[in-house]
Amino acid sequence: MGGGAARGAYQVGVLCEITKRYPELCVSILTGVSTGAINAVYLANHPGNLRERVHSLAEMWSKLEVDEIFKTDLLSLGGRGFRWMLQLGILGGWRSVPNPRGLVDTSPLGVFLHRALGSTNGALEGVKRNLEGDLRAVAVTATDYSNGETVTFCEGDEITEWDRPKRRSVKTDLRIEHVMASAAIPVFFPAVTVDGSWYGDGGIRLHSPLAPATHLGADRILALSTRHLESGKRKRVSVSPGYPPPARILGVLYNAIFQDNLDQDASHMERVNGLIAAAGGRASSYRKIDICVVRPSIDLGLEARAFEPRLPKVFRFLTRRLGTREEGSQDLLSMLMFQSEYLCRLMEIGEQDAHDQFDGIAALIEG
Repeated sequence: MGGGAARGAYQVGVLCEITKRYPELCVSILTGVSTGAINAVYLANHPGNLRERVHSLAEMWSKLEVDEIFKTDLLSLGGRGFRWMLQLGILGGWRSVPNPRGLVDTSPLGVFLHRALGSTNGALEGVKRNLEGDLRAVAVTATDYSNGETVTFCEGDEITEWDRPKRRSVKTDLRIEHVMASAAIPVFFPAVTVDGSWYGDGGIRLHSPLAPATHLGADRILALSTRHLESGKRKRVSVSPGYPPPARILGVLYNAIFQDNLDQDASHMERVNGLIAAAGGRASSYRKIDICVVRPSIDLGLEARAFEPRLPKVFRFLTRRLGTREEGSQDLLSMLMFQSEYLCRLMEIGEQDAHDQFDGIAALIEG
């Protein structure tokens, strides 16, 4: 499950439709990055069959509000903005000026995850229990800010660690801080310390988002994207001829960093599958991995516009200053739109898309 912040609710909708038809489906490997890490760990940590876990996850998303992710009051947002101005302005470089850590305070997210995952000290005991059953491995990915490496934190009994240029794995007992680190959107969310190093969103340089699943032994992958792909005459054309506002630039940047690599990786995997088939199975150093990618049929950014007036006033004011009301600038807004009605709408879209694409999903599941 990939990133996308608030757009992660779409993934839950897809899973809801799948578990209606396959309530007892055994998923042995769960991997996620950013908001996908939250979904993956939630499923890995909770009891019951897959349908019961997904139903509980959907309940969580349906009641979520932005105040449970980060502080939106004037004191918090204004104070952080003031520290950024001091650091970048006339007092920049002064040692007495506190180093700003993100545009928002995500301490509410930590409290929320402890409650949602039933953890009092950061440990995830439910993961250990489920690893004694059908679950083989769960993994979340974060970026080490000290050296720029992509680090995948894995928990499971039979895991062979890997080390590739700028990406490696660490076998460990997963905790809340691993999930928080994976979901720490650059600039907006503060970095999170794990074992003495500072980490941020795992999608920053994750050029091969399917790699963790393949390293963990998957031979069939269901990849859940939150990125809508437009083509041909349906491509979005901006009606604004002026200079692009910050929200549009950041939206393009975040899509390029966190979303687009999945399509390239899936295309590469399909090409390798084709080469293996052409070789008649003689390519002994490679194995065939079936893949099905489910993605939104409509632009989730455009859906966010109708719900924007319901955001907290101070936060809404600041996002509008970034230009989120301008045409073509809703991608950033959709990532930060932790508003229950919008999240429920995304789950509805996910369910419908899974229903429409179920032939491909069923073919993957049934092999």
